[in-house]
Amino acid sequence: MSQGQPRRRQGEEGMHAQDKPVKFGDVLDVSGELADQPVAPRDAARLQAAEQSVLGGTQKGGPAAVLQSAATVNARAGHVGRAQTACPVADAGATVTETELAGRRVVTESVGGQVVGKMVSPAPVAMTDPPGALEKDAVTIGRALEAVGAMVGDRPVEQSDAAAVQVAELCATGSDSTVPGGLAAAAQSAADQNARATRDEDKNAREKLPADKGATREDAERVVSAEIRNKLDMATTPGGVADAVTTAARLNQERPRP
Repeated sequence: MSQGQPRRRQGEEGMHAQDKPVKFGDVLDVSGELADQPVAPRDAARLQAAEQSVLGGTQKGGPAAVLQSAATVNARAGHVGRAQTACPVADAGATVTETELAGRRVVTESVGGQVVGKMVSPAPVAMTDPPGALEKDAVTIGRALEAVGAMVGDRPVEQSDAAAVQVAELCATGSDSTVPGGLAAAAQSAADQNARATRDEDKNAREKLPADKGATREDAERVVSAEIRNKLDMATTPGGVADAVTTAARLNQERPRP
């Protein structure tokens, strides 16, 4: 995440070193007493409960998931007890807070009084009934992708872009696999080469998609999640794929009803 990104400085070596416990400082960007404390199951459980309360579940690759892996290793090796907890965590707890700033959703995770993760994404799309995405003139996912191509120009394609385009394509087509030679394949190829894309594929997105549909809140959430999971700073790209699909979904939901 953008601050306190789960660290990998000892990586797999730290996780599999059975002769010594995995400490908070091995897997998270923390300091002081907390960094030297072994991760225990109750520590991980506290942050998992906080993520569940605010985010609806444990985030893949997030701080809670990282702590759970470390705690499992420590418990199996007998380094910590099931009821054990680190003193700083017992004192300050584990929290997840959510705020909205300038139209962006900011989620901050803290353990033992130290920030261990921050996720920045577009503000969630409000639900309406009936959903505007079902209207004939709804803003489609294809149109959203074309808007990205027009805005970002020749910015190099990153893995987060490719992941977001892949999910957007799946949402648009309703398929469980990408289209051979389609938008997602082109984006992934460019990302693999760290290429500076011409974005011609995105500019003609609706022609390249075998099917298209109005963007929904669920589509936006899936695309945002894909983009964030593939960025080290855990923040969506301004004007990128996640932003565009979220904007399309918001326009569909907030459109005036006859």
